[in-house]
Amino acid sequence: MIIMFDNNLRYAREELEMTQAELGYIFGVSDSAVRSWETAHDSIPLPKLIKFCDMYDFSLDFICGLIRKNIKYGQFKTDKVKISKKLKELRKSLNISQQKLSDDCKISQTTYSGYETGHYLINTPNLYYICKTYNVSMDWIVGRTNNKKIDK
Repeated sequence: MIIMFDNNLRYAREELEMTQAELGYIFGVSDSAVRSWETAHDSIPLPKLIKFCDMYDFSLDFICGLIRKNIKYGQFKTDKVKISKKLKELRKSLNISQQKLSDDCKISQTTYSGYETGHYLINTPNLYYICKTYNVSMDWIVGRTNNKKIDK
């Protein structure tokens, strides 16, 4: 699945006065991979996105274009179990089934169930779509903030 959003990765990289090649070196990928992420032709893996946000003090919500102003949260370690618990907490708070959430976000129920049970880490596009659909902070889902709702 390709992530389709107006992201701020390029803006953030340019603010840091980095080239695509320099950012690619940090992540162990090519400059063309960085270009794909910046133009939303491909999605940056969630652990790499979190690493970038941690290293340079950016909000996931800001980088992914869910909010317009950056919020600094500090460093965070990716924990798929904690993320899975937040996904389940969100779904329960909405009082909807896994099937309803899956349908709303165009994710298979089996895939979503794997995210919610912690069998595997949610990918960036699916996390984005869930957060966009329900106006929930990506930073909240991954445990970087206690603020559940997105303040645009």
